[in-house]
Amino acid sequence: MKRRLALGLPLLAGGCSILPDRPFIESQRFALEPRRAGPPGARTRQALLLRTMRAAPGLESRGLRRLRPDGSVTLAPYEEWLAPPADLAELALRQWLAASGRFTAVTAPGSRLATSLILETELLILQIEPNSAHAALAALLLTQGADLGTPRPLGQTTVQARVSVDAGAAAPAQAAAMQAALGRALADVESWIVSLISV
Repeated sequence: MKRRLALGLPLLAGGCSILPDRPFIESQRFALEPRRAGPPGARTRQALLLRTMRAAPGLESRGLRRLRPDGSVTLAPYEEWLAPPADLAELALRQWLAASGRFTAVTAPGSRLATSLILETELLILQIEPNSAHAALAALLLTQGADLGTPRPLGQTTVQARVSVDAGAAAPAQAAAMQAALGRALADVESWIVSLISV
């Protein structure tokens, strides 16, 4: 028995030495927080409820998405957003609309404040494409009266924005371009809402 154990020890030691050395790859995590610039717009007398943003299939993952020329999509395992992109985009949209100054309040689900406007959104696209960063959002704006009855739709739209970026750019530059594209899409959402409630 002792002899078997003694014979096994060199094998165990040798087994450790033949494992391949894997290089350490440090993960990179990026914020997704486009901020509204410029002065606030004309204030309305309405409060807005922003419901939880949905994520289109494939956008549940935090990895940076890249669209190849052949149409396939890759996810970078060591290059990712700080949280699922739809969660970050929802927070960015909430802060954007609050900074716009156009609403008496911008609330979240669970708020006890009665609101006359309800915004539903979905993150459709957030990815690097050949030579550009592409962001797209779907939005549905609803209104309800003081009786808080069934909301009725005011309008529905899809907004898209692209920002040029070199296909061979490093991950930080690509993440920054996607953030800029999302910022342009958020600006379009704000303008669209204003066009509906100003009629």
